[in-house]
Amino acid sequence: MLTFYNTLAGKKEPVQPINGKTVRMYACGPTVYDFAHIGNLRTYLFEDLLRRTLEYLGYNVLHVTNITDVGHLVSDADTGDDKMQKALAREKLPPTAHSLKTLADRYTEAFLADLDALRILRPQVMPKATDHVPQMIEMVQQLVERGFAYVTPLAVYFDVAKFPAYTQLSRQKLQEKAVGVRDEVEVDSGKRHPADFALWFKMAGKNVHHVMHWPSPWGEGFPGWHIECSAMSRQHLGFPFDIHCGGIDHIAVHHTNEIAQNECFFGASTVRIWSHGEFLDLGKTKMAKSAGTFIRLADVTARGVEPLAFRYLCLNTHYRQKLNFSWEALAAAQTGLDNLRERVLEIQAEAGGTVIADAQERFREALSDDLNAPKALGVVWEVMKGRALPRDRWATYQEFERVLALLPSGGVFVAVIPESVQVLAAKRQNARKNQVWEKADELRQQIEALGFFVEDAPDGPKLKPRRKG
Repeated sequence: MLTFYNTLAGKKEPVQPINGKTVRMYACGPTVYDFAHIGNLRTYLFEDLLRRTLEYLGYNVLHVTNITDVGHLVSDADTGDDKMQKALAREKLPPTAHSLKTLADRYTEAFLADLDALRILRPQVMPKATDHVPQMIEMVQQLVERGFAYVTPLAVYFDVAKFPAYTQLSRQKLQEKAVGVRDEVEVDSGKRHPADFALWFKMAGKNVHHVMHWPSPWGEGFPGWHIECSAMSRQHLGFPFDIHCGGIDHIAVHHTNEIAQNECFFGASTVRIWSHGEFLDLGKTKMAKSAGTFIRLADVTARGVEPLAFRYLCLNTHYRQKLNFSWEALAAAQTGLDNLRERVLEIQAEAGGTVIADAQERFREALSDDLNAPKALGVVWEVMKGRALPRDRWATYQEFERVLALLPSGGVFVAVIPESVQVLAAKRQNARKNQVWEKADELRQQIEALGFFVEDAPDGPKLKPRRKG
């Protein structure tokens, strides 16, 4: 049975689906105002590892990840401009709803391309916030009617004083959560507590403008970020559901607020397990778009490194541990992936093998213990370096690959041999045919200097990459 760390409980707990063998899982998705950086992508890789592990262990997974295309302000609390609207100015687009949709579609497609490059399974459902405003308004209405929210001239706020367990996830003291409304609007004298958060922004304040706005019982306006995820998870998974994922930056504000509004709306707990992936850091610096310290997947490939080398790098660090990124570490991950694939090349043609039971069991045990991917990779390398029959090692690796996803789609790795190397190999074969052995040996050395070697087989020479390290 998979045991998984529950941030809310502060300990590992067994995953016991509410509905039979189906795990319903919600993961906070991107705000599509810019490209994803590799820190964001590390979180999606962790969630992909979780989903693949669940499916490997025999569960069905209904995976929902939202697309935020309105309402997420510059901070994760209620301060600053809307990120989408601010991006319009950055890209010199006219401030219209059409422009916002164009922007959102562009960065959504870029996000999906990154998922595909990293072999991250696409969620079955990817709802957009702008398609779920009626569901958000319904939840806000219920919270107001039940006394958990109140209305001011500027906004509708959740009243944190009405939910005594408000800081149960963050374990902060309430006085430490003094966040405001927004820097750009006049101070709302009707706000009861600094930590009260906006469920709905009115188009009422003299400086409040948004190109996306909807009619509501409180006048024209737009939703707060936190109510969006509550409405979309409820719509597509129903309350309660099994697992809610995100990065650790969501603990203090976003997920804390989701829990409060969910439980006051539903009258009971709505999520079994809250799970969070750690940051990817640049030395002592957190990866962040707002600070301009972010690296895209395109920057990785521009350096000649495969996207799947970044996946391999992430698998070598537990999802709840910080990953200190460096280009040197990524280059080492590429070398490790190359070595693994070289061993795959040696055995993947072997058919009819039997999965090595002991290795399979240890691989499953590692993943079942809170997704211990580094330990699972240790088992993989034991198998690949071991003395079992090649066909059995290949059958076993194919089992592992269902979770690892380190080979190109289709699960078979084909080495790309540069044309220049193929030309040298042809010249060498011709020299061997004419028994010009000294020339053949010279050409072999040139091939090896380029990172390949020639294996002289009965059916002709075969070129293979040289294993590194």
